[in-house]
Parts: sequence; structure tokens; C-alpha cells
Amino acid sequence: MADVDIIRSCLTAHPDFPKKGIVFLDIFPILRDPVVFETLITHFIHHITSHTLTLSETKKVDVIVGLDARGFLFGPIIALRLGAAFVPVRKAGKLPGECVSASYAKEYGTDSFEMQADAIKPGQIVIVIDDLLATGGSAHAAGELVAKQGGKTLEYLFIIELLFLKGATKLDAPVYSVVQAKD
Repeated sequence: MADVDIIRSCLTAHPDFPKKGIVFLDIFPILRDPVVFETLITHFIHHITSHTLTLSETKKVDVIVGLDARGFLFGPIIALRLGAAFVPVRKAGKLPGECVSASYAKEYGTDSFEMQADAIKPGQIVIVIDDLLATGGSAHAAGELVAKQGGKTLEYLFIIELLFLKGATKLDAPVYSVVQAKD
């Protein structure tokens, strides 16, 4: 079984969660199996080192940005393996010190993300990572925070992409997802 098939086989579908009509794909079973979790991390590292780094003039990544909260689960591990910094993007009011913020639309209103104001230096090369790309709102906000600090987003990485929602069209850099759901 290929690594993508192993990862896909561990995703658990939960119909009508968090509300009726939505099928929630749960990544937590991946984290409960150390071999599958390692497979996921290795898959991302292989993709970054064999593809993503070719997009960078410096052939390196300076910062991995992880989105609140699931991007925190695998972002720091990937950053560590690449010798890059890890920077969290959190919901408003959760980070200390001076922060920059960006708002994004949700199905029932707006929300905002923050990043510490000194987290990314101008010119740094960044990869943004999260578990799921749906409409692209939260990932777009994270990319906006990177740009506000002068960083350059090289790529957005996701475990799952819901292709039918076309979230990738809202982002300012290429998207890579391990598992694509068409419906």
C-alpha cells in the first residue's frame, strides 16, 4: 500500500458533523498510529525536499507557519526536520506581545488570525501548513500575515483538500495536499 493510501485509510468520516450535511474527515486516527504519523511526516518532507525547494532561489525554507490548531500538530516536527523556525498563527487574543492580524470569512461570519509581529523577517521563505483546505479563508489570512511581515509564501501544504470548494484559487502560492476529496 502506497503512503498516500495508508494515510487515506486512517481518515475517519463523521457524517453531519459539526452540522447536518457536512461530512467531517477526522485526522486524529493518524496521530494514534505512530507508523502512519511518521508516514505522513515523511511524505511531507519528501514532497518539500524533492519539489517545494526547487521553487526557492535559496533552496531552503526559513519558516513553517502552522494554523491554529491542527497545523500545530505536525508543523513543528516538519520545521525541526528542515532546520526551519516554526511560527504559530492563532485566533485573535491568544498570542502575547505585539501582533499583526488578518480577518477571514467563515460560513457564519468573520474571524481573525494573529501572528506575533516579529515572527517573520522580511525576505524569509515560508511554507504554510494545516490539516484541511476547504474554502481557503483561513489559509488566505495566514498568507496575508506572512506578506504583512515581508515573508514570501512558497507553498501551502494540507493533509486534505476539498477540491469542490476551490479554496486553492484564493491562495497566493501553489497548494499541495496529500488527499484530495472531490465531493
